[in-house]
Amino acid sequence: MVIYGIKNCDTMKKAFTWLDRNKIAYSFHNYKTEGITKAKLQEWLKEIPVTTLINTKGTTFKKLSEAEQASINHKSKAIQLMMANPSMIKRPLLESEKGYLIGFNEKEWSILKK
Repeated sequence: MVIYGIKNCDTMKKAFTWLDRNKIAYSFHNYKTEGITKAKLQEWLKEIPVTTLINTKGTTFKKLSEAEQASINHKSKAIQLMMANPSMIKRPLLESEKGYLIGFNEKEWSILKK
């Protein structure tokens, strides 16, 4: 299982604490140091709507021009934006054999304990 995000994000810290407390093994992919690949984004977008994957309420998205914001409706443009600005991807994004969990919600994440 892999958790994607940014180490210093408060929501990420909650997710790490929850995973550790529940003794759930994971590896961490840090967007700031490792970036994100086009192939991984394409894989996610097969299962996750772009409007779910991109945090449109975050400061990174809000700093984009109106034209860039509108371009997320085109997958190829959305992928380019997320590769250039991985901070705009909602976090945490947890990838496991059970599928994807986006954002930290303790109730939703409880499926990982089974």
